[in-house]
This record gives sequence, structure tokens and C-alpha cells, in this order.
Amino acid sequence: MAGRQRHRLLLENAEQLVLVCGRREPYLRRDGAASLGVLRAASLVVGMDGCIKAVGQADVIRNQFSEATFERIIDCSGKCVLPGLVDAHTHPVWAGDRVHEFAMKLAGASYMEIHQAGGGIHFTVEHTRKATEEELLSTFQHRLERMLRAGSTLVECKSGYGLNLETELKMLRVIERAKKSMDIGISSTYCGAHAVPKGKTATEATDDIINNHLPKLKELKLSGEINVSNIDVFCEKGVFDLECTRRILQAGKDIGLQINFHGDELHPMKSAELGAELGARAISHLEEVTDEGIVSMARAKCAAVLLPTTAYMLRLKQPQARRMLEEGVIVALGSDFNPNAYCFSMPMVMHLACVNMKMSMNEALAAATINAAYALGKSDTHGSLEVGKQGDLLIINSSRWEHLIYQFGGHEALINYVIVKGKVVYENERCETMSSY
Repeated sequence: MAGRQRHRLLLENAEQLVLVCGRREPYLRRDGAASLGVLRAASLVVGMDGCIKAVGQADVIRNQFSEATFERIIDCSGKCVLPGLVDAHTHPVWAGDRVHEFAMKLAGASYMEIHQAGGGIHFTVEHTRKATEEELLSTFQHRLERMLRAGSTLVECKSGYGLNLETELKMLRVIERAKKSMDIGISSTYCGAHAVPKGKTATEATDDIINNHLPKLKELKLSGEINVSNIDVFCEKGVFDLECTRRILQAGKDIGLQINFHGDELHPMKSAELGAELGARAISHLEEVTDEGIVSMARAKCAAVLLPTTAYMLRLKQPQARRMLEEGVIVALGSDFNPNAYCFSMPMVMHLACVNMKMSMNEALAAATINAAYALGKSDTHGSLEVGKQGDLLIINSSRWEHLIYQFGGHEALINYVIVKGKVVYENERCETMSSY
């Protein structure tokens, strides 16, 4: 039996314990994602450092550890334990919702028609510039709490509703403050090239980002004030063309940022080919990706972050998830939470991915855990239940894990506990009285 060393948490007797990975894989391609590792009658131990110390059959764990060494023990009989979900693409810091534009979209207005009429991103930019840092922080924290209750324990969070240096830094400070005050994990992204600011050309905006924004970010990163991980550009017709995108992404890479950008959403821009060439960690959207782009991404191990909520809400062509999987692309998922696609729930995203993009439930879970973590450069610490990884987990009140995807919108009753670093950060007390059928 392991000595008297203290441990933070024991989850015991889980009906199913979904490992996702079992051999420290940094990602899962098609064959690996098709058959996930699942243990039955299993237990898991999280240490005082917040990392997983043991995973295995309940009787084996019981013989290795004394119950007296645990701060907390949760009986998971009849329940399932899964890795915390990873949301690989969100825009959660902003002021000014766009509920009025939803009616316009339903009446047939396209995304770019609304954008060109002064709506869309520009509407949110106007309100975000006026909002105080405290106002932005308050609404951001509320949104993160809702993401956490829906099972996300690591979320990518972008700036991008400032489009000037002052407001972009304000948004990044808000993200930094949330990292220090919230339990949920955050990967921050500078997205100053989300749209071309009014009064500037794309080339002028590109020059401003390269000559002013990025040097300031480098300075703040070196001083420890703001720690940004990724750089993003909206590479799109009428926004930033391929050459502007290349210049901004390369300049971001030169100061140590991972490339993780919007591409091939509304028009085939050859964004996928560019991302593969530049060594991008991930590209999002890809509704209009070319066959050559898919092959290039697979070869470059560049993750495709697919956003089924966006295609659903904007009535776009669905991303070619099956083609990407067949070609060996690392497929991840994100909610694309923003004023245009108001969805906090990765379980609902997984459901849409299965129904609309023809992914299997196993593939969708891999895409919302280990592959989403890979897209953020975090799959060494997140995305699966393996010894040494961070103890971020969900316990759901069901004897089969698939209920998390099968029950469309049912996550509020299914998720019993959300755990980060071995600490219970959300407990759904009503869950015990609800059945999963």
C-alpha cells in the first residue's frame, strides 16, 4: 500500500472511466479516435499537486491507497468519469449583444451583409471600446462560469473586439485577471486582426499590428503583465487577404506566439495551405477548405478546429469532418462562443458535430478533449485521464458516458461534478434526484 502521503481526491467505483488516451498520445487521428480507452469498475487518484497519481481497477486502487490519506472521496457507483472538456475556440470578452441581428439572419441577411452594414464585429467593437475593464471582467467571469458548469475545464479565449491597441490590451488584461481569479483553465489569444478597423485599409491595419501591437505585447509578456499564447487573424475575402495574414502570423510567431487562426470560412482562401506552410498549431472554421488544404494540414500535424455552431447558426456548408478524418487531419472542436454564435456548451457542440458533420460519438469526444488540448499546445497536461496529467474531470450521472452527447441540451441535469486540479469547483446537488433516461 502507498505510504501515508496525503492525496486530494479519490474517485472510486466508476461504472465507466473514460481515459480517452492511455499511452500519452499528444492527439488522436481517425483510427485512435474511433476506439477510446474505457475502464469499468474503476477508480482514480488525484494528488495534492492537482495531478493524477493513479488510474485503474477499483480493487487494485483500494489495495494501493489508504482511505485515510484522502481529503475527499466520491463514490462514483453507477456514474461515469470523463476528462474535463476543452473548448478550442471562443470570443468571450465583449460588450453589446447582437440579439437584434439574429432576426436579420433569420430573414436572410448574410454574415458579410450585416458586417458591411456596420453590424457584426463592428457593432460589438463600438460597445467594447466604451465598456470599462471592470464591466468586461464581470460579464466574462459570468460566461466562464456557465462554460464550467457545462463541463469545460480549459477554454481558449480571444481578444479581437478592440481593433485598436488600447482596447485589445484592455481585453487581454481582463483575460489575465480571470486566469488568476477563476478555477477554469484559460489559453489566451491575441486576435487584433479580427476585422479591418473603420477608416483603415487592411494593409494599414496590418502595418499597425506589426509595428505597434505586437512589439507592445512582447514587452508586456517579458514583464509578466500579460501572457498571451496564440495569435489569430480572420483570413477572409473583404477582411485580411492571404498576404496580410501571412505577415501578421509570421510576426506573431517571431515573438513566440503559436499560430491559431480563422481560415477558409466563407470563401476558399488557401488558408489551410498557408497555415501548414507557416507551422500553424491550428486553423479554425475551414467550411471552404480545399482538398489540397486538407492534405497539407494532415501532413503538417496542424489541427482543424471545427465549429458546428457557426455553420448551424449562419446556415453555412458544414465543415468536411469525415474527409478530414479520412485524410489523417487532427480534428478538434470549439463552441465559437461569441455574440454571433451564443453557445456555452461543448456537449451541445459534440452533438451537432455528430448529427451535422457525421462524426461518431467517440470521435467527437476525442475532438473535445485530447485534440482540442493539442490545438492549444496543452495535450501534455490536459485532455485525457492519465497519470501525471492535471486532474480535470467530469462526473456524470449516467452509467454510459455517451449520454453526455446523446441528450441534446441535457448536460445541466447530467453533469454531477466538475473538478479542476482535483478540487470540486461545481457540484450539481439536484443531479442525484434526476435520472438519465
